Amino acid sequence: MSEERFGEFVLVRRHEDGHVAELALDRPKAMNAVSTGMARSIGAACAALGRDRDVRVVVVTSTHERAFCVGADLKERNSLSDAELVRQRPVARGAYTGVLELPVPTVAAVHGFALGGGFELALACDVIVADRTAVVGLPEVSVGVIPGGGGTQLLPRRVGAARAAELIFSARRVEAVEARELGLVDVLVEEGRDREEALALAARIGANSPVGLRAAKRALRLGQGLDLRAGLEVEDAAWRSVAFSGDRAEGVAAFNEKRKPQWPGE
Repeated sequence: MSEERFGEFVLVRRHEDGHVAELALDRPKAMNAVSTGMARSIGAACAALGRDRDVRVVVVTSTHERAFCVGADLKERNSLSDAELVRQRPVARGAYTGVLELPVPTVAAVHGFALGGGFELALACDVIVADRTAVVGLPEVSVGVIPGGGGTQLLPRRVGAARAAELIFSARRVEAVEARELGLVDVLVEEGRDREEALALAARIGANSPVGLRAAKRALRLGQGLDLRAGLEVEDAAWRSVAFSGDRAEGVAAFNEKRKPQWPGE
């Protein structure tokens, strides 16, 4: 396993043959509260991972024992002037869009608190694995703002408009079992196993065609919100991008020859 640090608070680990990358939030003294510097590092790490054609899956994890991420660094925010806050906004957005726009499948491994911007980082992923200590929520209106890392758009896509409205307007925290029942997280595992289970899922995903994975994610994301006819056109375009690829040829050959595929990745 190789490691690369982005700034002071973000660590990228590449597992096994490099197909699974782990983006670890590593600001333990602040329970991974996202400062301007940390946001910039998350964006930079995502840009690097997005360019790496060897990476097939990204898992977002935390090095803190009791929290995934508690959201924006409110102590830093309290010190910013209005002009500084305006300048900081694109940097903050860059962290969330960085995760959201990764071209490969993404899995969040959540334990403890995932609140505000912390939960939005998880919502930006394709699948959320949470252990039984997880507490999630978007409490921004309780401090006079709104979810600004994609929460107002990503949450209703998961749970529907009315449920998202109730959760955002009430600012309430939701514990793990209810979070799974409501669809706020996708996989519920025993305490302390979120990272292990997320990495295991990532390994299963990463065994598949890198060309197919990227195209499937593109079709899923671009098709959201479209009517069925338009969505099927998005799917057809993604299908055409893989139908004549080396991965497709190798996948069919490996199936017929009853062997494990050796994906060319093109």
